[in-house]
This record gives sequence, structure tokens and C-alpha cells, in this order.
Amino acid sequence: MDSALPPVTLDELSVLSRRAATVIDRLRERVFAPGTQKQLDLRFNVRTAAEMVGRSEKAIRDAEGDGRLPSPDKDEDTGRRRGYSLADIARMREVFGTLPHRAPDDPPLVLAVQNFKGGVGKSTIVTHLAQYFALKGYRVCIIDCDSQASTTAVFGLNPDVDVDEEEDTLYPFLRHGGPKTLHYALRATYWPGIAIVPANLGLYDAEYEFAARMARDPAFILDRLREGVESIADQFDIILLDPPPALGMLSLSVLRAANALLVPAPPNNIDFASTAHFLKMLEATLAELARHGGERHYSFVKILTSKMNEQKSAHQAIKRMMDAVFPQDMLLSVLKDSAEIDNASANLMTVYEMTGAATRTETHKRCRAYLDAVGREVELLARKTWPSHHRDLRKEGLL
Repeated sequence: MDSALPPVTLDELSVLSRRAATVIDRLRERVFAPGTQKQLDLRFNVRTAAEMVGRSEKAIRDAEGDGRLPSPDKDEDTGRRRGYSLADIARMREVFGTLPHRAPDDPPLVLAVQNFKGGVGKSTIVTHLAQYFALKGYRVCIIDCDSQASTTAVFGLNPDVDVDEEEDTLYPFLRHGGPKTLHYALRATYWPGIAIVPANLGLYDAEYEFAARMARDPAFILDRLREGVESIADQFDIILLDPPPALGMLSLSVLRAANALLVPAPPNNIDFASTAHFLKMLEATLAELARHGGERHYSFVKILTSKMNEQKSAHQAIKRMMDAVFPQDMLLSVLKDSAEIDNASANLMTVYEMTGAATRTETHKRCRAYLDAVGREVELLARKTWPSHHRDLRKEGLL
């Protein structure tokens, strides 16, 4: 029996594709307008600066008075202090010796935020964790391994314009005969303390090249990204890997390169079933990697409940079940669903970048508290992997 609907032709699909591209272009025009460059507008008063640096307000003013710190910026019209930038905070930490960096002999935390299902909040977690760590004074690198390049865009780079797949992404490094290190791809961002290896759609080609080469040279495929991470690791305390939401060659490379895993899992039936499948595939994948000489041991593997809506009884029930089944494996903190994150994402921003009246709402304060709690818990896990931090952790009663 003939269908009452005419078949969709290739030309019609092309029209749909062009229209979708138009929508994306218009959205990006709002963020990447000509002549504009993303910048960090955060300012901290002296009380907040003192808390961040771990010194008193008087110590800061004394250091400004004796020249160890520069005089603070003042508003030209009112003569009042404009507050301190994050770069100013970093300078204070350096002067007072309160930078929280790992010791050179400590291993950097190479954390993959990974789940083979999309829509679980992976890039949201990567961007907010990176900025949480930067606010704390750590040296952070993000390696965007996802050709969708969401994280790249949040950090102010237009993947279609500002990123060349042959020069700026992982792609040339992953090819046979590519650069010896990843230094060529490192980009400073407008966030002090955060560098990024960006991505764009061209990175997707690496999947095909990896797949074609896997049979004849599995060691190269499995170890190449790990070698790249190691080539830049001495510059950073924390390296965050943002892999594609699929089980492909890049995802396998990420599993091999990471020394810790954070698995975002929304508490609904479909997403948690996908997470269960991910964990099962993870077990099989790691066994296969070990068979090829790529055995990997992780400092920790933790599950983070993401996109939690406490108003939904089903979410509460599944969260209770997750806590019962994974009592030692769940992060205690929960990343709750929030319109604040959605609103920031719509403008390719994060909650940590928001300023002004928007930050004084109860919605913003609650969301910031959720994000800070996740950040603190991951920070503690990171510090536990650094022997140089153990004495301080014991003093704080955290070890």
C-alpha cells in the first residue's frame, strides 16, 4: 500500500539543514558580535578578597600600602574602589603564599566527565567545575574532545570562526606524525587560570581515522591522547576532559588518558538506564584496554546526580535507589535542575560569570550553592590525590 506522505528528498533535507544553520548563526551573532570579545566582569570587595586569599583585610591593605600589592583600581567619577578582579586575587595569593597548587611531585588530576548519553549535563559540569577551581586559585586546563564544541563556545571561541581544525584542536595531534606535544593547541581564556584546547566539528573526522587505524595500531590510538595530556600536565593542577557523548575512539582515548572519572546521571528511568549501560560498557571497555596493554587505574570514580528536580516524586525515588545501590560511589552533593543554568547557557555563559542584580535573587543563590557544593566535593577528592596536601587536610579534619 502506498504511503499517503511523499518521501523526503535529499534537497528537502538540505533545506532543513540550512535553516538550522541559520538559527545557529543568529544565536551566535548575539554572543559573537563583530568587535566584541568575551571578558570576565567579576569584581570582589576587600572582605570577599580576604576570604578568597586566606588573609585579613588589614593584611591586604598593608601590602597595598608598602608596595607589595598595587593600589586598587578606583572609579574615575566617584573615586571609590572598583573592587578586585580575579587576576588581582591571583596576585594576592602569590604575594601571601596561599596559592593552592599541587607540589611538582604530585600527580595532576586528569578528570573525565563522562557518560555515553547526551543531555546529562556533561559540558555544564565541565565549565562550572573549571571556573570553580579557577576561583579557588588552581591552574586548570580543559581539553574539549567533543566535536559539538559546546565548552569551547562557552569560553568565548566561535568554533566555526576562531578555531582551525588543522591547527587549534586535538585533530592534528591525533594524526600519525602529528606534533610531539599539545602545547600548540593550548589557548589562554578570559578566565585567569584557565586554558583550553578547543574543538570544532572537524574533530569528528578523527573518529573515522582512529577507527580505520585501530586494527593495525591499537597502541597508538589508545595512548596518543594520554601522551598529549602528559606533555602539558606539568603546567596544571587539574585537567578536565570533555568527551563526546558516544562510545567511539575519542571516548576510549579519554578513558585511557584520565586518572579519575565523574559520571553525571539524571535521576530518571531512561537516563539512569543509560548510565547503567555506560557502567557495564565501561567495565568491558577497560578490560579490553587492559588486554591491549592499556590498563588504567583511577584515583576515584564517582556518580553525580545531575538535573535533579525535587518536585518530581519519581526523581526522589530514583535518587533514593541510587544512594542505596551506590552508597560509596555517589557524590553527596547534587546538581539540581535550575532555570539559572538554562538562562546562562542560552547566552553561552555560566552561573559563575553572572554579575549585578541577577546575582542577588534567591534562585541564583540556591543554584550557586549547588554548584559550589559539587565543586568543594570534587576539590577534596583532588586534594586527597596530592600527598603535599595531606598534612593540611589532616589539620582540617578531612583526611
